[in-house]
This record gives sequence, C-alpha cells and structure tokens, in this order.
Amino acid sequence: MLLGKYLNKYYLKYWYMFIVGVLSLVTIDYMQLFLPRYLGDIVNILNSEGPVDVEAVGVLCLRLLGIAGIMFLGRMLWRFTLFTASFKIESGLRREMFIKSERLSQRYYNETKVGSIMSWFTTDLEEIQDYTGFGTVQIVDSIFLGLLVIVNMFRMDWVMAAFAMIPMVLIFVWGMLVEKFTAQRWTERQEKYDKMYDFTQENFTGISVIKAFVKETSEIHAFGKVAKANKKANLDYVKVHIVFDTLIELIIGLILSLIMGFGAWFVFSFIQGSPIAIFGHEIRMNAGNLVTFIGYFDSLIWPMIALGMLVSQLGRAKASLKRVTAFLDTPEDVKNCENAAVLSDVKGDIEFKNFSFSYPSKPDIEVLKNVSFKINAGELIGVVGRVGSGKTTLLTALSRLYNLQEGTLFIDGNDIMKCDIASVRDSVAFVSQDSFLFSSTVGKNISFSKPDATEEEIKAAARFADVAENIEAFPDGYDTVTGERGVTLSGGQKQRVSIARAYLKDAPVLILDDSVSAVDVRTEEHILDNIRNQRKGRTTIIIASRVSSVAHADRILVLKDGEVEAFDTPAALSACSPTYAKMVELQALEDEIKGGGI
Repeated sequence: MLLGKYLNKYYLKYWYMFIVGVLSLVTIDYMQLFLPRYLGDIVNILNSEGPVDVEAVGVLCLRLLGIAGIMFLGRMLWRFTLFTASFKIESGLRREMFIKSERLSQRYYNETKVGSIMSWFTTDLEEIQDYTGFGTVQIVDSIFLGLLVIVNMFRMDWVMAAFAMIPMVLIFVWGMLVEKFTAQRWTERQEKYDKMYDFTQENFTGISVIKAFVKETSEIHAFGKVAKANKKANLDYVKVHIVFDTLIELIIGLILSLIMGFGAWFVFSFIQGSPIAIFGHEIRMNAGNLVTFIGYFDSLIWPMIALGMLVSQLGRAKASLKRVTAFLDTPEDVKNCENAAVLSDVKGDIEFKNFSFSYPSKPDIEVLKNVSFKINAGELIGVVGRVGSGKTTLLTALSRLYNLQEGTLFIDGNDIMKCDIASVRDSVAFVSQDSFLFSSTVGKNISFSKPDATEEEIKAAARFADVAENIEAFPDGYDTVTGERGVTLSGGQKQRVSIARAYLKDAPVLILDDSVSAVDVRTEEHILDNIRNQRKGRTTIIIASRVSSVAHADRILVLKDGEVEAFDTPAALSACSPTYAKMVELQALEDEIKGGGI
C-alpha cells in the first residue's frame, strides 16, 4: 500500500469507501471460486455413464447465473467506492498543492520551472490516484483471491498445485528485482517531460518574439532535441515495462500449457486404471477435476498479473508521491510571525529607515542601500531614476513579497515584518510593469480586486483609467474576452485595465509602476488628473520613466544606484539632484524633437 504523511489522512477520511470496496472485492473473489467447481461438476455429470441428470445440470447452471449476477453487482459496487475514493484523494491533494503554491514566495517561482510544477499537478497526481484506486484492487485480488485459489488447488492435488505455484514465485522474485529500476526510469521520464513542458510553455508565451526574429526553424530544431530526449526517456521506461509484462505472460502461458498437457495425460492414465505417481503421490484426476483445476489456475492468472502490475505501478506511484511530498514540504520563507498585528483603518503613512535589500538568489548584491525617507498619508509621490536604480524593488517591498530586515519599513508606524501579511497586502494596490490579465472578460478582470463590485463601480473604474471608451467600442463591451494574458488587447489597453482593477480595490496606498508607459500623452494626462482629483487624501506613488508623469506630484524621490539621491518637491529637485536635472533636460530635448524644433 502507498503510504505517506500527506496520503494517510485520506485513507482515514474515506475509510468507509475502502471498507465497502474491499468487502465487495473479497465477496467477488470468494464467489468466483465456485465457478470452476460447478463447471467441473457439470463435466462429470455429462461424462458419467448412463442417462444425463438434466435436473442437476439445470441447478448448476442456475447457480452459475446467480454467481454471475452477484459478481456483476459487486464489481459495480467496488468500482464506485474505490474509484470515487481515489478521485477524492487526487482532488484533495491537488487542493492542498494549490493552497501551498499560493503560500510560496516569489523566490520559489523564480527558481522553479513552471513545467515541473504543472507535471506534479497532472501526471504525478494521476499516478497516485491510479494506484490508490486500481492499485487497491490489485492488492486485494493478488493476496486474497490468490490465497483462496492456491488453498483450493492444494486441496485438489498438492503436486500439481506446487507445480502451478512456480510462476507466482518467479513473478514475485522478478518484481522485487525490477521495482527500483522501474521507479528510476519513471523519475527520469517525468524529468524529461518537465523540460519539454517548460520549452513549449516558453515558446507559446514568446511566440510573437520568435516570429519577429524569424526564429521558427531554429526553435523547431531546438524543440526536436528536447522532444527526442523525452522520447528516449519514455522508450527506456516502456522497454523495462514491456520486458517485465512479457516475461510474466510468457511464464503464465508456459505453465498453463504444461498443466493442460500433463493434466490430460494424468486423466487418461487415471481412467486407464494406472494413475501417475510423483514423489510417491498418485494423481487421481478425472475430466471434471481437470476442468476445475484449470479453472482455478485461470482464476490465479489475474492475481499473478495483478502482482506484476502492482510492482511496476508501485515504483511509479512512489516516485510521484515523493515529488508531490517534496513540493508540499517546501518551506514557506515568507509567512506571518507569531502574534502578527492585523492592520486596520490604514491612513497611508509610509516610512523607510536605513532600508537595504538583496534578492534571495543573490544575497551578496545589495540592490538598495540604506534608503531612508517618509511619505505622509494622502501625498502624491513620484519615484524616478535610471534603469536599474531600484525603483520597482523599493516599492515591491510594500507588498511583502520577500522577507525584509525588521525595523526598516513601516506602515502607519507599524513594522511591516510584524504585521499580518494579508492585511498589509490588502492595504496596498499595486499596478506592476507587466500588466497581467486573466483569460476572462474585461469586466471580470477589472472586478478581480472586488468580486462583488456593481456594474456601475466597474464602469467608474474604467472611466478613471480612461479605458471606458475603448471597452464600450468592443462588440461585446465589458463581456469581451481578453484571451490569455490579455492577448486581444493592446499594450495601452492592458495597462489601463490594470489601473482600473487597482483603483476599484480602493486601497489606502496605490502604487503605479511605470503603468502609463504604453499610452499616449493625452491619455496619460487624463489618468494623472483623475489620480489627483479622485485619489485626493489617499497615498499614491507613481514610478515613472518620464518626469512629466510626476511633474505635479507633491514630492519626488530620486534613486541612483540603489540609494536616495534626493527627495523633495519638483521645483526644488533641479537644484539638488543632478539625475533629475538631467532627466528634465533630456525630456525637454525629446519634446523639442517631436515638435519639429530640430
């Protein structure tokens, strides 16, 4: 039986289904033993001297029909109970894994391939489901039915029974030898599948880039190599599996042929009055006994095959459970501390005190160094700086996606590391540079931050982001399906839908990370006017690559190489910040070129 700390509780939870299923299997196995016996009796009656006892044959046939009916109902029952339980186990594990995936930090997803995670959720869980369901059938039948048949065979003739036991011993020994080898091949197969999934997913995501650079042919060749490695891993596994199954079938077929051949000789010798003696034991067997014995051996074939399948399947299931367990055992590095304070009625005061940050994957490189400044509730703050200066990293810290040093970041005077993560994130609405939209309607994407939002609230958010006119021009309006990652929308439309989604959340703190870079100047000005008017009294932070986007901010933070160069009003910055003065100069030159001045 497949056991594990994440699996055992489901056996206890659905114990009644397993009990009913196993009892049904045991009943069927027991009733199945009457079939060879009754068939042998019928042969003996038909083969007896004198008139045939038709009434006795009729009774035996009715018994056979009755047993067939009981077996039919029993098989329906165990299929329903055991397979239902196994699917419930798969569903429960998948739910646990999904919950776990939501709790894992950004670091984990930066270091783990999507293909690996998806294969754990699909093929590995399916393998576990198959083993807990059909594997249970194989365990019960190979043990209970096998033992019952063997006992009855030994009762008939221990010499022939011992001879028929040879394949059972060979299958068991062979299975023990190949179990680990099969598990290893299965693990290798899954790893190659993960790599192929990763490659395919990346190509589908970046298909526009591949086409733009005319790299279809080279990517096809690259995929061919990955697919070939996956094919080889599958063939290596299948070869082991086929050799194992073929040997089992060969052994069973050979023994069955020998039983029929020697059995016919034993019957003939017994009828002639000179029974064959082996090891001092005379084999007294008539035609009916031979039919019964062959029927018993035929009933033993499935337990023998089930035993072989069980060994192979157990190796796969163990490998899959090991991968699933490793995922569920992954430590959650971003989590609440003990007695975490739940933020409520957040005003929007934000303070950084000697804040430094390094990404977990590169702990020796400080992206931000001793950053200190304070934002008062209700302020409109701009953040500018050259590419790579740490703007996004600085404000991403407010979403508590990474662990931070205690005593360096505060919201309303509360250390963010001592606050409940959900309440911290609930107080911040963040619009990232990558405007991610779900494969749903425009309206549902906007209302993602507030599922119970009314139609008028959704439209108001769209007007705030200056995207309402575009949406209403679509044939289906707010019911327009955006497609995967919002593929049916333009870059500017995706940005504005993302802004509308964040605005609808109505969080005390709104952060826009260069979120108007793909819109025209008029649309940008309209959005910024809405921010100033409709977000008045609430903290708003705008990361911008153009100084015009934050020209009307209350104060502007200038970052340079991960440090604060200046934090002052727009009017005062030109005198105290060389970086800001240079950005103003470059934008003025850009505007002059666009206006035809040069």
